[in-house]
Amino acid sequence: MESQEEYIKGRGAQFRSANPYARLHMVQEHIEGIDEPIPYSETTTQLIFDYPKTIVNKVESPDVGMRWSLNPYQGCEHGCIYCYARNTHQYWGYSAGLDFESKIIAKPNAPKLLRDWFNKKSWQPEAISLSGNTDCYQPAERKLQLTRQLLEVFLEYKNPVSIITKNQLILRDIDLLQDLAKENLTAVVISITSLNEDLRLKLEPRTASYKSRLKVIEELARKNIPVGVMAAPVIPGLNIYDVPTVLKASAGAGATFAGYTFVRLNGSVADLFKDWLFKNYPDTYNKVLHQIEGAHGGSVNDSRFKRRMKGEGQIANTVAQLFKIARNKYMPGHGFPNLDTGKFQRPHDNGQIHLF
Repeated sequence: MESQEEYIKGRGAQFRSANPYARLHMVQEHIEGIDEPIPYSETTTQLIFDYPKTIVNKVESPDVGMRWSLNPYQGCEHGCIYCYARNTHQYWGYSAGLDFESKIIAKPNAPKLLRDWFNKKSWQPEAISLSGNTDCYQPAERKLQLTRQLLEVFLEYKNPVSIITKNQLILRDIDLLQDLAKENLTAVVISITSLNEDLRLKLEPRTASYKSRLKVIEELARKNIPVGVMAAPVIPGLNIYDVPTVLKASAGAGATFAGYTFVRLNGSVADLFKDWLFKNYPDTYNKVLHQIEGAHGGSVNDSRFKRRMKGEGQIANTVAQLFKIARNKYMPGHGFPNLDTGKFQRPHDNGQIHLF
């Protein structure tokens, strides 16, 4: 475990993990031999601007339920300790730990790049997911409004868009979501890990409470915006038996479809999660890790498509059965909506507005 005297409240990761792409990194293996401790507590969020050349990503993985994704932000202040996207921050020269949740990269030109993408004659309309990596409604969005601007572009071109988030800020854009929903151009997924607020605070320190997320589902459903729930990730020993209660509560609020994933600790996430688990749940540390390993062939991670998201073995089968029974009971006959790709239009072509 990473040596550290003080637990950093409000953060999921408790240290800056080593970046495998960096030549050098700082460690604190013997705290008694250092005059001054490493200032991990100095983790004020920094906003960094990047201006990429493209913004839409083709998703090659066959088991994530999307073909195209768009991420207006890299890194995520929500600080979910289990987040698989932490590893991508290492490509930017940062750590998957504290840097991931305190150094947020925003892409101010994302709306323009999306409009350019839709103007390509080669684009055949398909649903694009916001976001396939980090939450498009994380705190930085309140000020920058990149996601709102993107939704305006989706509506302008009538290209379908799906959204997954765990932040109630999405209700700010309910006007745009209503307009998109009227054209069958959007569906929203709200991620809920547990109805145990104490666990939520530790797992996802800067996210909306589960009660707030249920209110989001209720409000979206009331406005006839298709909304479902993602019970994820399922972590044995922590929230495995919360799956039925999450689906029941979500269905009661208006969710009509659901999904789940089994936790997998890929790359640097493994060390970060183990450190977090030991500091928060020392008595069940070994039990939780052994059960995760039992679902991934003896490892805490599994890169095999199809199996990596659901796991295998007794524990994984138990989760699958719990989910299936709950979904059939509370959301029978429903699946993710088929969004309409036939309404796509290009309002402008070479600067000329089409009148007919």
